[in-house]
Amino acid sequence: MNNDLIGKHNFPIFEKYKDLVYLDSSATQQKPQRVIDAVTRYYSEQNANPLRGLYELSVKATDAYEGARESVRRFIGAQSTKEIVFTRNASESLNLIAYSWGQANITQGDEILVCISEHHSNLLPWQVLAKQKGAVLKFLECDKSGLYTAKALEKALTPRTKLFAIAQISNIFGRLNPIKEFAEIAHKNGTLIVCDAAQSAAHIPIDVQKLGVDFLAFSGHKMLAPMGIGVLYARQDILEKMPPFLYGGEMIEYVTREDATYAELPHKFEAGTVNAGGAVGLAAAIDYISQLGFDAVQKREDELTALAFEQMKEIAHINIIGAEDALEHHGIITFTVDDVHPHDIAAIFDADGIAIRAGHHCAQPLHEYLEIPSSARMSLAFYNDETDIARFIATLKTIRRRMGYDS
Repeated sequence: MNNDLIGKHNFPIFEKYKDLVYLDSSATQQKPQRVIDAVTRYYSEQNANPLRGLYELSVKATDAYEGARESVRRFIGAQSTKEIVFTRNASESLNLIAYSWGQANITQGDEILVCISEHHSNLLPWQVLAKQKGAVLKFLECDKSGLYTAKALEKALTPRTKLFAIAQISNIFGRLNPIKEFAEIAHKNGTLIVCDAAQSAAHIPIDVQKLGVDFLAFSGHKMLAPMGIGVLYARQDILEKMPPFLYGGEMIEYVTREDATYAELPHKFEAGTVNAGGAVGLAAAIDYISQLGFDAVQKREDELTALAFEQMKEIAHINIIGAEDALEHHGIITFTVDDVHPHDIAAIFDADGIAIRAGHHCAQPLHEYLEIPSSARMSLAFYNDETDIARFIATLKTIRRRMGYDS
């Protein structure tokens, strides 16, 4: 562990906005200077179109891009770089699965099982696919704390269930789902499992082989990296059978007037000029997290979550969504305030220099299931500190009074 990497002094945005309390890291994380420098260095010293040129600068760009792929492979424990596809974000990764694997494998009457708490990115692709193919979209429901059970999953699966979609960590509850256990249950049923790791990749170690998932997606911007770079992991045997998602330059092997053959994995899924700078930034982010160590990340985030959680429970009219145990929230605390709209809550926090999120958090079916129209959410990262929590709690205590209520 490198303790020097944990503080705000590593993040230029906190030097620019010294009074900012940033509690919206589930939406996007801030970027350390190291990551910014890596992207700048790429564009200053290595910029050329990767994979296409035979000249020295293009070779350097290719090495940087493919080196980033190897960093991702190690980070999530994939067997081969052929299983690592670069995309724009987790949403594009999930759409790639739906439009490539889904169009080729889902037929009329098949079933797709989706958790009720999924982010829209891990719902809408399956909703659209089901409508297009005449399949049945089914939902696995949790309890009010966000808990999914193996028994409920076994009951929901049928011989027609082709795919099961689940987030590793919910962006509302913050709960860590038992992906390894659920993957084993799904596979016994002949069902593939797709895991949305957008909320987990920056916070806990991931080993796709140990988890046993068939697909896994995450975004760079939620784990210190630039926006516009994401990852799709899929087992090589599955990717080899999937048709390309986009068509154009670089994803081909040979083109005639009538037909084309496509490049080998993973390049057949990466049409056009790639986001090499973003990939380099993602590799730098992975290096940063690896040097810091997940033990340090989890310890810091758990301590801050517990600090906020216990104080929130003592404030009247505050309703925390999810488990009673702070450690089940993994840095995400979603809540409501009696008689106050979440947008007003967020506006008051903003007036005090505190950034939180309000709305349905791209999880409208879950809010309907919980019978809560919308909610507020604070989400933290290892770069937050006790002062941030103190200011958050101080403002939270004033919300109802500032909206005209006596208490």
